[in-house]
Amino acid sequence: MAQELSEKELLRMEVEQLKKEMKNPRAPISKTGKEIKDYVEAQAGNHPLLKGVSEDKNPCKEKGTCMIN
Repeated sequence: MAQELSEKELLRMEVEQLKKEMKNPRAPISKTGKEIKDYVEAQAGNHPLLKGVSEDKNPCKEKGTCMIN
């Protein structure tokens, strides 16, 4: 679809997108970074890659062994 549009139309679409993005609320990284860090640390106890998955609930555990002769 983008190939069918003229350069002027593409630039108009880009300007419209930038106008929409300007309306998004912004916050300094010093604040949002701390919030993200706190959230990740709070959720770390429930994360299966950090905590591990119990053997009975692990859908990826091996069902048996494979032998090649």
